[in-house]
Amino acid sequence: MAIPQKLINGLGELGIEQMQEYLERYAEMVNKGEKSFSDALDELVDIERKHRQIRRDAANLHVANFPFVKTLDDFDFSFQPNINKKELLELNSLGFVENKENVLFLGTSGVGKTHLATAIGISCTKARYQTYFITFENLITQLKKAHQENRLENRLKFYAKYKVLIIDEIGYMPIDQDTANIFFQLIAKRYEKNSTIITTNMPFSKWGDFFGSSTLANAVLDRLLHHSTVISIKGPSYRTKDIRALLEAQAAEE
Repeated sequence: MAIPQKLINGLGELGIEQMQEYLERYAEMVNKGEKSFSDALDELVDIERKHRQIRRDAANLHVANFPFVKTLDDFDFSFQPNINKKELLELNSLGFVENKENVLFLGTSGVGKTHLATAIGISCTKARYQTYFITFENLITQLKKAHQENRLENRLKFYAKYKVLIIDEIGYMPIDQDTANIFFQLIAKRYEKNSTIITTNMPFSKWGDFFGSSTLANAVLDRLLHHSTVISIKGPSYRTKDIRALLEAQAAEE
């Protein structure tokens, strides 16, 4: 059954791409009596809807600035058995976002903190929560630059607006007192308004040294830890697990 070119052009002008692609196939099924017109139309609309959702998800993931696309299904919980998988799945249901609670991942380098934070962030994005991922180093660089250019308040508002802000790798770079004060301002703006996800290799007892002030560190931690879930990960590096497995296999053969 030939589809009128006017109809094809009209669907294209309206941006109905996927329905346009399947139209001839469904028209043929209707013509042969394999599907009713209403059933065919329902399925075509569903195809278009799913296609648009995939495009929206892809666009939102791009805007959210994730370093990679990984989910909890991609995480090898057997390699880090001290992690409570049930607790992570509960977080992934995203109740913490509606409750304006924070999530803090604490552990040494390579144990999977960024993977888990990103996985939850991707779930937030797919649920249409405005989400943004940034490393602590990049965040501080941008905030300091904004401060020097007399536009710090606008930049703080920019990061404060996100329903979920993921700040990765706190503690890997030294900061000065002014920087610590700027970071406190951001956390204070987000406190009890939106959710913040933190990854850090630094025990909370060391934050006073890192911020150069126990008072300031306590003020930051007070706002982060109030209404929060802390996931402490102890174990070997997740990044080197495949290499470890190979070396162990080679050793067993010798």
